[in-house]
Order: sequence, then C-alpha cells, then structure tokens
Amino acid sequence: MLSNKTQVRVRFGDTDPYGIVYFVSYFRYCHRGIEEFLRNLGLPPETMFRNRKEKFGLPIVAADCRFLIPARYGELLEVETSVKEIKEKVIVFQFRFYRPPETALLAEGTATIVAIDHTWKARALPEVLAEKIREAK
Repeated sequence: MLSNKTQVRVRFGDTDPYGIVYFVSYFRYCHRGIEEFLRNLGLPPETMFRNRKEKFGLPIVAADCRFLIPARYGELLEVETSVKEIKEKVIVFQFRFYRPPETALLAEGTATIVAIDHTWKARALPEVLAEKIREAK
C-alpha cells in the first residue's frame, strides 16, 4: 500500500480549553498529510490543488474522523496518509494517527477529493496525478 508519514507537533492553538487536540485540528493535519503525500510523489501541492494553467482543481468534498485516544498539547503525532480508493474523478485518502514510537491508533479518518474543471464541474483526475499514484502502488 502506497503511504506517506508526516510528523506534526501539537500547538497550543490546536487544542481545546483542556489541552486536548480539538477535532478541527485533525482535519488540518489530514490536509498537511495530503500535501506531503503529493510532494513525496514529486507533485507540488501548489500546482495540484488549484492549477490555473491546466484549469483544474482538487477540492475536498467529504471528510470524516474517529477519535480513539486523546492527543495533547506539545505531543508529536505521526499522520500516515494512504490512498484508500482511486476512481476516474475521485481519490479517497485514508489517515491514521499515532504517537511515535507507540503503535496505538489515536484517530483515523478519510478525505475525498474530486477533480473539477474551471467551471466547477467534475472531470477526470489530472493524468499526471492518477499515473503517479498507480505507478507507486
């Protein structure tokens, strides 16, 4: 399975009043995981999420996360990002959060990206992206 690991340090602003990672922060970490996943494939996220030249975008249209064990301010987390599913117009990324070197799963979730054209209509994934993911699998 093609995956990429990204480490993130929990900042004060990522937590609720009790010092526990606030649920919205996990989605920011997921997005960072996708960015690093793309960089690892040699695809700069700056040109993949919105490409004015080729007139496409890759918005996240759905996301979910299950929180199993609390993470706290100051902790180092590892986000494992992988491709759960790839279709003609869609990529579903899967995320797993750990506290290295521990192996206990802290949280897990998915984010669905749909390729769109400049008119915001669904289109086929950019060939370079689909090809790089299929090659790496």
